[in-house]
Amino acid sequence: MSDSKITVIGSINMDLVTSTNVIPNQGETVLGTNFLTMPGGKGANQAVASAKLGGNVTMIGSVGSDVFGEELKANLKEQGVSVEHIGQSADAPTGIASIILSNGDNRIIVVPGANQGVTSAMIEEKEEMIASSDVLLLQLEIPLETVEKAAEIAKKHHVKVILNPAPIQPLSEELLEKVDFITPNEHELALLLKRIQSKETKKDLYEKLIVTKGAEGVTYYQNGREHHISSYKVEAVDTTGAGDSFNGAFAVGISRGMTKREACQLGNAVGALSVTKLGAQTGMPTQQEVEKFLEKMK
Repeated sequence: MSDSKITVIGSINMDLVTSTNVIPNQGETVLGTNFLTMPGGKGANQAVASAKLGGNVTMIGSVGSDVFGEELKANLKEQGVSVEHIGQSADAPTGIASIILSNGDNRIIVVPGANQGVTSAMIEEKEEMIASSDVLLLQLEIPLETVEKAAEIAKKHHVKVILNPAPIQPLSEELLEKVDFITPNEHELALLLKRIQSKETKKDLYEKLIVTKGAEGVTYYQNGREHHISSYKVEAVDTTGAGDSFNGAFAVGISRGMTKREACQLGNAVGALSVTKLGAQTGMPTQQEVEKFLEKMK
């Protein structure tokens, strides 16, 4: 079965990655071991994860009129993502993420820059394109009102919506009602549930939940029951982008008509493979690598 169309609306960043053996305390200076610039941003990461699995992916986002912006668009195109709907801001620089890696863990500071230019008005102009999609994948590194508008348009045209609520922030019950799947990690889930007052909304939300738990795997809910899928045991080199890898793969699974469980299993495998290499996008596996990995794990 050929893939249906996946549209990703979200952030496009350049990751500035510093590796160190020691994370500095306040006021302390330490020596790093390496520095790299690597393509990132949750939206772009998830688009690349889907495209590397053979997904039919279009990206909606914004970059600055600078070198990083040109590099990031070229990279997305090279990875198989359609970039014709990516805008270019003359007023803001391309977004960046400053990442500190230490012993397989990471700490991240994001400066949104041109990602703030992904406005509701921009999304309204893309309604026809969104309406022609089968799956819409969203995150929260662009303005929240933009996410709400995109979900509203998708719902209007019966497009399936996957929302990765990261970085977590208060979400309206109206937005939650419009999404088909929501993919928080455990920390994000706790904050998400804490902010929901309506028991009915909370009950409905559980049926949409796909909870990623890192090395412990993923939990999803169906017909009022909790189901757990264990992760694959791998040696982690860099956990940056693992959640994005899962989300991109899950979107591909849904676009291919997989069940919720099958899409989660695909996401688990892709997420596991992604942490075995350095870099968010560079660590994401191809369809062939995933098939080889799953065959090995039988």
